[in-house]
Amino acid sequence: QVQLVESGGGLVQAEGSLRLSCATSGHTFSSYTMGWFRQVPGKEREFVGAVRRSGGSTYYADSAKGRFAISRDNAKNTMFLQMNYLKPEDTAVYYCAATVAIGSPRSASLWRYWGQGTQVTVSS
Repeated sequence: QVQLVESGGGLVQAEGSLRLSCATSGHTFSSYTMGWFRQVPGKEREFVGAVRRSGGSTYYADSAKGRFAISRDNAKNTMFLQMNYLKPEDTAVYYCAATVAIGSPRSASLWRYWGQGTQVTVSS
């Protein structure tokens, strides 16, 4: 059974930093592209960024470029999201996800496995 478990969320002031982790089990971690999404009540789940299974290259939503960095540790089956210069509009529940889709998948429908989410709140 594939499991993804996020941690590291919390309350931070604007322009602060947080580092989220996504620990996985039950699958061959290195075979999956891993990604982060976020969601606020009443809105669709939004793509944040991802790290590809092959080579570990990353791609991001425009809102994350230059502030967020995603990395993965295949030996520990874990992915990370380093968030810097946080803004109040970054407040959301953050989810990690896994996919075998090729290319640069951004649509939530293309991601097969999901974590339960972790709340990030940025105060102004």
